[in-house]
Amino acid sequence: MSWKLVYARQALKDAAKLASSGLKPRAQGLLALVAEDPFRRPPPYEKLVGDLAGAYSRRINIQRRLVYEVFPEQRVVRILRMWTHYE
Repeated sequence: MSWKLVYARQALKDAAKLASSGLKPRAQGLLALVAEDPFRRPPPYEKLVGDLAGAYSRRINIQRRLVYEVFPEQRVVRILRMWTHYE
């Protein structure tokens, strides 16, 4: 059973940046993986701290990140960012 993906407003803005930078196929692959199981490895993920405590991050490429929150009770994954988590 797959997880439902919900996109934050900022993630939708980031999607346009990904499309123009040529990273859309890689991001779509990660989104499909997260929809299947947000905790599956590989590729590795890291738990974030600070302002984004409780969120997880996966690399789209060396510079760009997919940042998401997981709500296991509802089987929902909320995509927060698809560009970076440093801004």
